[in-house]
Amino acid sequence: MSRYAPAEIEPKWQAAWDQAETFKAVRSEDKPKYYVLEMFPYPSGRIHIGHVRNYTMGDVIARYKLATGHNVLHPMGFDAFGMPAENAAMASNGHPKTWTYDNIDTMVAQMKPLGFGLDWSRMFATCDPEYYGQQQALFLDFLEKGLVYRKNAVVNWDPVDMTVLANEQVENGRGWRSGALVERRELTQWFFKISDYSNELLEALDTLDNWPAKVKLMQANWIGKSRGLQFAFSTIDGPEAHNRIEVYTTRPDTLMGASFVGISPDHPLARDLEKDNAEIAEFCAECRRMGTSEEELEKAEKRGFDTGIRVRHPFDTSWELPIYIANFILMDYGTGAIFGCPAHDQRDLDFARKYDLPVASVFEPVTPDDSFAKPEDGGPAYVPSKPDPVRYVKGFAGEEVQTGNEGIDTAVDFCEANGVGHGVTKFRLRDWGLSRQRYWGCPIPVVHCDDCGVVPEKKENLPVQLPDDVTFDVPGNPLDRHPTWRDCTCPSCGKPAQRETDTMDTFVDSSWYFARFTAPRAETPTDLAEAEYWMNVDQYIGGIEHAILHLLYSRFFARAMQMTGHLPAKSSEPFNALFTQGMVTHAIYQTKGDDGRPVYHYPEEVELKDGKAFLKDGGAEVEVIPSAKMSKSKNNVVDPVAIIGEYGADTARWFVLSDSPPERDVEWTASGAEAANKHLGRVYRIALEASQNEEAANDADKDLLREMHKAIHDVTQGVETFGFNAAIARLYGFTNTLSKSKAGGDAKRQAAKALAQLMAPMTPHLSEEIWSLLGGEGLIANADWPVADPAMLIDDEVTMPIQINGKRRAEISVPKDLDKAEVEKLALANDAVVKALDGAAPKKIIVVPGRIVNVVV
Repeated sequence: MSRYAPAEIEPKWQAAWDQAETFKAVRSEDKPKYYVLEMFPYPSGRIHIGHVRNYTMGDVIARYKLATGHNVLHPMGFDAFGMPAENAAMASNGHPKTWTYDNIDTMVAQMKPLGFGLDWSRMFATCDPEYYGQQQALFLDFLEKGLVYRKNAVVNWDPVDMTVLANEQVENGRGWRSGALVERRELTQWFFKISDYSNELLEALDTLDNWPAKVKLMQANWIGKSRGLQFAFSTIDGPEAHNRIEVYTTRPDTLMGASFVGISPDHPLARDLEKDNAEIAEFCAECRRMGTSEEELEKAEKRGFDTGIRVRHPFDTSWELPIYIANFILMDYGTGAIFGCPAHDQRDLDFARKYDLPVASVFEPVTPDDSFAKPEDGGPAYVPSKPDPVRYVKGFAGEEVQTGNEGIDTAVDFCEANGVGHGVTKFRLRDWGLSRQRYWGCPIPVVHCDDCGVVPEKKENLPVQLPDDVTFDVPGNPLDRHPTWRDCTCPSCGKPAQRETDTMDTFVDSSWYFARFTAPRAETPTDLAEAEYWMNVDQYIGGIEHAILHLLYSRFFARAMQMTGHLPAKSSEPFNALFTQGMVTHAIYQTKGDDGRPVYHYPEEVELKDGKAFLKDGGAEVEVIPSAKMSKSKNNVVDPVAIIGEYGADTARWFVLSDSPPERDVEWTASGAEAANKHLGRVYRIALEASQNEEAANDADKDLLREMHKAIHDVTQGVETFGFNAAIARLYGFTNTLSKSKAGGDAKRQAAKALAQLMAPMTPHLSEEIWSLLGGEGLIANADWPVADPAMLIDDEVTMPIQINGKRRAEISVPKDLDKAEVEKLALANDAVVKALDGAAPKKIIVVPGRIVNVVV
């Protein structure tokens, strides 16, 4: 070709890779393995440039590791169950299965032209019966080992999606998919015993050296280890069944400031009281309609209902405290009951002031200079921390102890010594409720029998497949309405029984897919030999938004799979290294509609002139909101298909890697894509010229080859440290050096081949074309990565600037070890120095070896 033509070369080389099965992963003991994985996508319909950035990062690593002699596993699949498919089915009067598989076909058709080095033979979707049948087998194994159980529980209920949500799926009190205000309901649910692993999951974070610190901190906070005191208040004239109210507190040092006891609307005492009291029943029902997230509870107005029941303070039986049902207390945490210390907790203080309850400080300053506004005098709640110079003034045998952990430990010790409760370590992490009341999910493989109770399905009957003939004309779970699917035979006694109609939380599907990729067609959840070889995932790549949900669940699942014999001992932590990439952003273009609401326009509908934006159709000026997260609702997504059609896949790959460090956001601009495309065209022309260069070897060869080895060193370092933008910046520089070099043909061809190899992970199609053009053997995808010669990284010469009277006027290149006298001679012979001296001798000349020459005239 006389010019760079991606439309011609990209399909050609993709076909060559497919024919050679370049990226097919086959277990081989002769090579070190490397498993790179990007978090797999949800099949929403089309990919956008954000997907391209994520998968290109993984592809760079996979191609680099293949070139460095590794046996690489780089698979792709789809996280395919979930409510969006049901919503789409309801909207279109279609079926979730059809919608999902059509979208998968579309997305695969978009992804393949991007040239990702993926082993497509391992592809699966989590809605494939072959996949979720093995997930059901895992469930049964977990059940046998006591890792799954069933109980009545207060759950987060999404009244729009009509399903249960995990706490992690409630955002600002709303369902993460529907946006509806979440309610509290009591249902019988299935749970994974993730809380049994709380301490192990927490402590193991310290072993994850190659995880971002922010992700580990987020997980540690979510697991939430705390030491505190568990004790009981004795009730006065309360129901016989509730003569004690158990409380857990992380601040026992504030017990002498207690003002009231608060219980959750779902506390057993509240449940009993509402049976016979309509006012309490209405108050509790109203509380259950509130959001359930901690943030929502903090923001909500603090409200309570005085039960009329009192408790005795454990240190003074004449000191009585009222029991309130409070809207800001959940049964999920602690015991569902707290004691309120208004002086030292702002939430408790707001509550106390609303209901005119006592406020008494427990702490005092050490000196007047350390004074704080007392809450009882109208100041805010004072929440002491470890560095604060305060002491106790009430209780605990008059102890004067600094606050913080020392004070809490002293309070626990004093309480234990006086028979008031005992020190307890608790965790915030609660068991994972996995039951979902929806159709498009993995069926829970159990049967309900009138005689035998809940019975696990037999493994030989798996998969328990979803029926296809369902309707979505009314809200709720279609499996509950299906005329025949629920009907089955009890696996234990053989009598008629009914299937469980709840399906699994979709986070179950994504909690083990990485293990399934090691043997995606195995007739058991994993093939241990394959898992032993391929696991762990050496490099995992995905968004920071999955720091808690997906990553924590996956860490639990790895342990559970290890316990049940599906993963080797080394895989309790499944991801050796984690990288969280930034987003690709794009400007939002909007005008105002007739109703005053914004109307969003696609980038291709807009043209830019003189720093302003105008609609191509009609010419109206458009408001530009710069660098916003790509969103289909804002029409600011960039379609990779359009980019490939205009510039080629390599341009898209090069641009998303070049403009910003990969952990930061990058803004997609048409001008940036065009500039990237022009550069790749220039690289091709330089390589074409090198292929035709017949000039003889000369003194410039060594300089060019020295720069080549420096580029190899720097780009290698950039790729290995996820510094893709730095590697590309170095490639820009080396391209310029190659373009300007006067070296002979052989040296230029050698340098151009090295340039193609260094660019191959980022621009694989162009690199293959250049490799072929320059006579490279086989595919560049299979070529060994170039290795820098350490000797060539050391400069034989150094460039020394010459300052004349303090101003830089010239520079000279001199041998690295040249002595001062010789440097002086060369400097004095320089044209700029000769001109400045004008025949006179210099007043002074100072040579700093290897650094600078100063001449005073």
